[in-house]
Amino acid sequence: MSAGYADIYRSPAGVDVVLGAYRQLLDEWPVPHERLRLPTREGDTFVLASGPVEAPPVLALHGSMSNASAWLPQIAALAPHLRVLAVDMIGEPGLSAPARPRLGSEAYPRWLDDVLGGLGLPRVAMLGVSLGGWLAVDYATRRPGRVTRLALLAPAGIGRRKVEVLAQAILLRHFGDWGRHRTLRLAIGGTRFDGDERAAALGEFALLAAEHFKPRMEPIPTFDDDTLAQLTMPVLAIAGGRDLMLDSHQTRSRLEHAVPHATVTLLPEAGHLLPDQSGPVLRFLSGTG
Repeated sequence: MSAGYADIYRSPAGVDVVLGAYRQLLDEWPVPHERLRLPTREGDTFVLASGPVEAPPVLALHGSMSNASAWLPQIAALAPHLRVLAVDMIGEPGLSAPARPRLGSEAYPRWLDDVLGGLGLPRVAMLGVSLGGWLAVDYATRRPGRVTRLALLAPAGIGRRKVEVLAQAILLRHFGDWGRHRTLRLAIGGTRFDGDERAAALGEFALLAAEHFKPRMEPIPTFDDDTLAQLTMPVLAIAGGRDLMLDSHQTRSRLEHAVPHATVTLLPEAGHLLPDQSGPVLRFLSGTG
């Protein structure tokens, strides 16, 4: 295990377990795709490209403790109409470099500059969930001319982070399988995925990641109102009313105040991990809704 991977995994065996499980998920990808490796200043970045090359491009950014497989439940609905470029975020349990620059620095937008350059895209729509939503907002406020549309699912960095839940999650790590399952329930909140095999598989991967992967402990920066007001492109935000990780009600009120043109939807019974939102996301990113 290289020094970089030692920083983000608990053991050499953990690297093999987590990445092996990830590759199995990629083998279940339900649509034709390309697997790309792009050189960047932070190291190689893995991108899973699906959909027609001539379709509107969308850069899809997953959340913390995850990777491009997060889009498995939605990709079959999105790919026929969009060129979905699912990026493995650096420093997360995927196939990109283990680098973890400081959040809020110029390092992440410069990394995304390199990713877009490697993809040959001067402008792109962005779709981000949780930490990926934070990353999308950060990039869109620093590079507004490069982002055509911004779709955010349970985005971090806007509503208050519920520190008491984070403290519970840290404590639960000491209680073996029960603690890991309880941590996953905290993250999901009230959302149910009965009969959704792909979502269940992602849940199993999340448990493996919780066992073998070292999560980011750095606080996610909160955007102030002046920064959010720089989001002049069309914005869609969807959050869960029962989100136990983030204050989604505050997310809605802050976006409605600072970004009045944004379309903000609160799903009252959903937790942090939202049920399939491919319908409204597709309409928004296609410019039809």
